Amino acid sequence: MGTFKPLYAVAFGFVLTAALPACAAYEKCGFRGCPGDAQITADVRALLDKHPGAAPPGTVSVQTLDGVVYLYGVVDTDLMRQEAERIALQAPNVKKVVNSIGVLNAGK
Repeated sequence: MGTFKPLYAVAFGFVLTAALPACAAYEKCGFRGCPGDAQITADVRALLDKHPGAAPPGTVSVQTLDGVVYLYGVVDTDLMRQEAERIALQAPNVKKVVNSIGVLNAGK
């Protein structure tokens, strides 16, 4: 079981990498988020809804903080994961996309 510890450390590093910028944006914009974040989230969600093959309804959550879009959820293939990110980048005022979408059949 000792071989899994490095994997936990790597996973923890990824979590910190995503969380630290969010903390800075929280301090900058407050609890309600930065101006325009809600609109960006709505725009990304609308674009994803137009492409159900990339992110079927209910599979991907979208959050925005200081113009950075965070995608969460699980899809069937890596191609769907990549497509969801590509679609999110098309929304107006998106600075960056942090794609935390998991792939259901990643090992197959």
